[in-house]
Amino acid sequence: MRRCLELARGGLCGASPNPMVGAVIVCDGRIIGEGYHIHCGGPHAEVNAVRSVRDKSLLSRSTVYVSLEPCAHYGRTPPCADMLCRLGVKRVVAGCIDPFARVRGRGIQKLRDAGIDVTVGVLEEECRELNRRFMTCQSLHRPYVTLKWAESSDGYIGLRGERAVISTPLTSLNSHRLRALSDAILVGGATALNDDPSLTTRLWPGPSPLRIVIDNRASLPATLRLFSDGGPTLAVTPRPYADERKGVETMVTDFSGDILTPLLSALYERGIQKLLVEGGAETHRRFIASGLWDEVWREVGRAPLGGGVVAPRMPAGTVWTERRMLGGLFLTARNKRPAD
Repeated sequence: MRRCLELARGGLCGASPNPMVGAVIVCDGRIIGEGYHIHCGGPHAEVNAVRSVRDKSLLSRSTVYVSLEPCAHYGRTPPCADMLCRLGVKRVVAGCIDPFARVRGRGIQKLRDAGIDVTVGVLEEECRELNRRFMTCQSLHRPYVTLKWAESSDGYIGLRGERAVISTPLTSLNSHRLRALSDAILVGGATALNDDPSLTTRLWPGPSPLRIVIDNRASLPATLRLFSDGGPTLAVTPRPYADERKGVETMVTDFSGDILTPLLSALYERGIQKLLVEGGAETHRRFIASGLWDEVWREVGRAPLGGGVVAPRMPAGTVWTERRMLGGLFLTARNKRPAD
């Protein structure tokens, strides 16, 4: 199963919105086939593993290890559970159950109904952790939310009304890595106005996420990069813009109450599984206060600012993990819930 997890990570940038899955086929104590889900729309891990087996006659007495329950529905590809039943494999060992509504135990049941010996829950925690974004999205019906900011050594994320550069050219790579792993990226109106960011993935391989801006007055100028560079942007506003903005979609919402819950629900319906929130202070405060966050990446710069916008405050009891990478210091945390 550990080998399945190693293989599954090969789909980190290509498998989404499908989960990362690895499969290993063993016969008489020897690995005879391996595979992983390379990209969405392509063959699943079990199919690639079966295709790699030279002597297919061995499959009937083999054990198939797979990090996630074999699918049981027709999507872009046929059900893997049906394929394993048809091949008559002897045994299947699955790391964890797939929480997707169209699977969720049905793959396991198909295998057992076909007389295949099935074991579930081997390295279950590690298998769920690998696909924590997918698992959260399927279980909570909202995107997996990652909060990200850079703060000075004395705890400020910026100067009042102007941009402060805290990240270095090297540590900026992590921001673009997180963007490449996200389906959408969100900022508040103040950040959009003060920093005029493009929010695209430029320093790391991978696609640019959908850009989202919360404009609570529908007053951001059309000259900002988010509205003028031709890329798609979703603006959350209390009313439509007075002018026409090419490539800009507006989501009109009521700002007198909670805007995050309906926004995350709408993003889930659009197929957005992973949301990266890059600021600013008020936007981060909204997510933290509502508990609608799953992971935090906090970069701590080497120099002080001496004042300005105070960095977000996390709830008491937040457990931080220190990571030194790309020449910088990053602190990460997870929102641990009882269901986790």
